[in-house]
Amino acid sequence: MFKLFSIAANTFTETLRQPVYSVILVCAILLFFLSPSLTTYTLDEDQDLNLLREIAFSTLFLTGLFISIFAATGAITEEIETGTITTVLSKPVSRPVFVAGKFFGIMGAVVLAHYIASVAVLMTVRHGILFNATDTHDWTVIVSAAVAILATLVISAFLNYIYDWNFPSTAVGLLALGATGCIIFLSFIDRDWRFNPAGNRFTSFEINASILLLLAVMILVALAVLFSTRLNIVLTLTCCVGAFLLGLISDYVFGRFAGENLLARVAYALVPNFQVFWVTDAQYAEGSIPLGYILRVGAYALLYTTGILGLAVALFQKRQVG
Repeated sequence: MFKLFSIAANTFTETLRQPVYSVILVCAILLFFLSPSLTTYTLDEDQDLNLLREIAFSTLFLTGLFISIFAATGAITEEIETGTITTVLSKPVSRPVFVAGKFFGIMGAVVLAHYIASVAVLMTVRHGILFNATDTHDWTVIVSAAVAILATLVISAFLNYIYDWNFPSTAVGLLALGATGCIIFLSFIDRDWRFNPAGNRFTSFEINASILLLLAVMILVALAVLFSTRLNIVLTLTCCVGAFLLGLISDYVFGRFAGENLLARVAYALVPNFQVFWVTDAQYAEGSIPLGYILRVGAYALLYTTGILGLAVALFQKRQVG
């Protein structure tokens, strides 16, 4: 257990220090910032808000996808190619423990990024769109976000200069704290700077949808670990994106033939169905996401993740790393 924790903690730290991790997270936050300006084209305020949610959750999903891919290749593929993995495995550390530790470490980094991005989604939806000429910006959102980002940059630069702390990992950690402060502040203060918890405009729909997307990303992390045990970064990226796209259309490609064709039924069972995690269509019917559905989907994601990691261990057992 100690070896598993050590590998997971080291992988988590190294993932946060990867420049691509911070770059992806910054790009996602910038897109969240710009999305209210990109969604005022439907000539209907409710439809504009739904489109805003679609863009926000799509960005959230893709952020987890790309972070999981690059983190897995950095944590596994690079160690195999450079030969540093032989030092770890000679501790001795069993290969199943190594794979599990890498998964938990990468998953921890992905959860942290997902949390920050989810807070950005909530703030984006809280700000809303400027549908009419008389609409004004929600300055509580803008000011709180600006304070959190500015404080993160200043404190991270100070700690990097004085104590030589790693800037990207420090900034991500501080940004998570700043995001927590922002969401607590906005939960009690309305857009007119008054104490009004009932007017915070946060709904359970965005929170539950974010949880479902995190479950989908968990499967993607397991897939990235699986492919990284055998493939390089380009092939891992290709296979993960391919599996992601195939999972989005599995209902159409395999599901409609599953009742008649054995191969289609097998493929439909083997390919993760990512449509079960994508519930933003419910917003158009003004629907909600019940807890029972989240629990069933959580069990579905856990079973797939366990199976994929088992396959990753089996493939890695026969991998020549010396």
